[in-house]
Amino acid sequence: MDLYHNNMSVCSQKVRLVLHEKHLKPVEHHLNLRAGDQNAPDYVKMNPKAVVPTIVDRGQPIIESTVICEYLDDAYPDHPVRPKDPIERARMRIWTQIPDTGLHMACATVSFALAFRHQFLALGPDAIERYAAGRPDPAMREGFRQRLNQGPESAPFAAAIKAYDKVLTQMAHQLDSTPWLAGAEYSLADVALIPYVVRLDHLALAWMWDGPRASVGRWLARCSARPNFSAVADYIDQKYLDLMGPAGRDARSRIAEILAH
Repeated sequence: MDLYHNNMSVCSQKVRLVLHEKHLKPVEHHLNLRAGDQNAPDYVKMNPKAVVPTIVDRGQPIIESTVICEYLDDAYPDHPVRPKDPIERARMRIWTQIPDTGLHMACATVSFALAFRHQFLALGPDAIERYAAGRPDPAMREGFRQRLNQGPESAPFAAAIKAYDKVLTQMAHQLDSTPWLAGAEYSLADVALIPYVVRLDHLALAWMWDGPRASVGRWLARCSARPNFSAVADYIDQKYLDLMGPAGRDARSRIAEILAH
């Protein structure tokens, strides 16, 4: 098996969590997304969306992190990550859909508007315009410019942080009753959400689950204590933490203002 991934990619983290849970050790190929490795013709043949991760197993490429995670549980049933109980399995699938139906885009928007935009701003106006021109959808270009120039003051950021906040409330409601998101067992439901909560933590936004949502913090501590969490912790790039933490702390009052309305 081969794994094409990126160390800090939330979708790559999901797949690595499952691989580590199952003690599977693929040959790893790290793609530098800032350098555009995902756009290389040989990679696009495997993954036409030019995103990470991709696994190649038994000679066949498999894409989409949610699909990959279920595939791995089908193909390698030892150490299962889906509940036996059909009700809990249905609940698990509801949670695994949340990133794909909005949370992933919210994460990308929050991460960029707070932190990653500074990497682009450092490139200068000519490089920024070349990047913007490469986005064929006018709405995408406009959204990129808003997030780049206005950061946490932009309308896309406000919508994204509110979407994140709603998911945290949903998580707390469940975790007040059960130790894991699908119920009594750690499952793909937890795998699906761990990287997105970790990203908030890296952005110094753990205060978002203080107080009434403290069960989210306790859940994250349980997840972090599991051996398979090395799939996240061992791949952390410190230079990204050095960028994300201060950016998130600087925006705390703005985020609190947005969430208060």
